[in-house]
Amino acid sequence: MPEQPHEPDGSIAATGMGSAMDLATSEGETLEKTPGGPLGTGPSAKPRSLWSDAWRDLRRNPVFIISGLVILFLVVISLWPSLIASGNPLKCDLAKAQEGSQPGHPFGFDGQGCDVYTRTVYGARTSVTVGVCATLGVSILGSVLGGLAGFFGGFWDSILSRITDVFFAIPVVLGGLVLLSVVTSNTVWPVIGFMVLLGWPQISRIARGSVITVKQNDYVQAARALGASNSRMLLRHITPNAVAPVIVVATIALGTYISLEATLSYLGVGLKPPTVSWGIDISSASAYIRQAPHMLLWPAGALAVTVLAFIMLGDAVRDALDPKLR
Repeated sequence: MPEQPHEPDGSIAATGMGSAMDLATSEGETLEKTPGGPLGTGPSAKPRSLWSDAWRDLRRNPVFIISGLVILFLVVISLWPSLIASGNPLKCDLAKAQEGSQPGHPFGFDGQGCDVYTRTVYGARTSVTVGVCATLGVSILGSVLGGLAGFFGGFWDSILSRITDVFFAIPVVLGGLVLLSVVTSNTVWPVIGFMVLLGWPQISRIARGSVITVKQNDYVQAARALGASNSRMLLRHITPNAVAPVIVVATIALGTYISLEATLSYLGVGLKPPTVSWGIDISSASAYIRQAPHMLLWPAGALAVTVLAFIMLGDAVRDALDPKLR
């Protein structure tokens, strides 16, 4: 008898059934050896989401990195200003009034003989505190009111829309001059309360529109059909998917609130001495801009850099969270 040819191990049999089974077995082994299955979609692959994609984009964005480092530095010196400024911002020497840079005093002295460098560093605490607290208050109040109005609609939505129109009609600076002119407190809370009072309508409209868009999606309708309560749909299904536009607007608005505080302090109705603020220093230095321009340059420069950093951060976050820009 002729000798049968030797077949190598793992060869496909001649029958169609054997060929199909061996081919399926071979493909299964290949998929098991591939990390995460085909194209990284297996059980070991991490699920992708809007937030994970946004964080990956932000880490590669130089604008986000630069602005984030600047803001981190501002937060650190706001919490611990003595790390880079050992002097007392309220200690002044009239004999050195309006003098320029000296050893140990790189920014010179203001009209009262106070160290401009020390006051600029300590002024960051006030400005950042006002900006962060006002943004948190505006975001919470506007998101709650706008989200509830967008979810329930009907009568309450109409009432909130008309109230929002009334607040939008109030000029911010003029409202600050009227409301804060009767306040005698030297703390930051009246200014923060004023910003929250006039700032929530913008966030409210953003949150309302975002909730109206999200609640029409299929997964929300499926949750409603399965008997989910209104609170569960709002907290579990709508809020996580509707909060991105609010975060973007709030991040950009934070820089706006810092500049608004400086504007109100410059006009004399915001923060008042002995509080250390960039707006107060800019207001005091405006009368000596020709004789001693350094008094205005440093606090105004610090204010401009801070506002620019928050606006750049907001733009980067917006680009990362907007699917239309991908």
